[in-house]
Amino acid sequence: MTMIRKPAVSDLFYPADRDILQQMVTGYLDSATPHGEPPKALIAPHAGYIYSGPIAASAYASLARAADRISRVVLLGPSHRVPFNGLATSEADYFRTPLGDIPVDRQTLHALQELPQVVQLEAAHAQEHSLEVQLPFLQVMLREFDLLPLVVGDATGDQVAEVLARVWGGEETLIVISSDLSHYHDYLTAQRMDQATSDAITSLHPERLDYEDACGRIPVQGLLLEAKRVGLHGELVDLRNSGDTAGSKDQVVGYGAYTFSGSEAA
Repeated sequence: MTMIRKPAVSDLFYPADRDILQQMVTGYLDSATPHGEPPKALIAPHAGYIYSGPIAASAYASLARAADRISRVVLLGPSHRVPFNGLATSEADYFRTPLGDIPVDRQTLHALQELPQVVQLEAAHAQEHSLEVQLPFLQVMLREFDLLPLVVGDATGDQVAEVLARVWGGEETLIVISSDLSHYHDYLTAQRMDQATSDAITSLHPERLDYEDACGRIPVQGLLLEAKRVGLHGELVDLRNSGDTAGSKDQVVGYGAYTFSGSEAA
């Protein structure tokens, strides 16, 4: 029996109507400017599209020249609803969005469960938005690809890096980390905190990331460790917050877009 992970936050974080969603994502991407060489990995935010969509598009636009060679996406994001230890896989055969169904790389997910920090936990995926909101951007940019979805719970950066090393692959594989930055500070405080976080990310210093700096700090730390090991460099593509897009400046959420490339990923 085919198992499908259905959308949990359509009509909340993004439109449930296929055509409206397609137009919205395409509009964000058309307004973004690609930066540098196509990346091996990227970090993009996961809030409602009116808040973080333009910033996420800044990262995804960099894939334009690599879209025809990417056939697998490894997608990691933090758990917001279900507490658990390690990284959670899904039993789903497909992840569905209003733009269609994305096949899951079930074979690789199953193999990852040889690692003690990887568990199968459907509840971690059922209502989680951090992975879901990235999918329409990937569908518009890449059209067809296999997905390797992992929700990150209570884990360490080293544990995430070990998983990433297993699935790193070659130019056919894209690594995507889903994370927002600071939460619910005033505009100027958020700007200061998010700039410091961005400096830590682009200089590949995971030890500088603290609890309040990024909700996805653990998968981010894992990516930075692996990026340093294989010789990638990080680039800040876009840095804004909800006060710049669709919210007030009293309490804002920070959003950053980052790409990682280098000779290993060329």
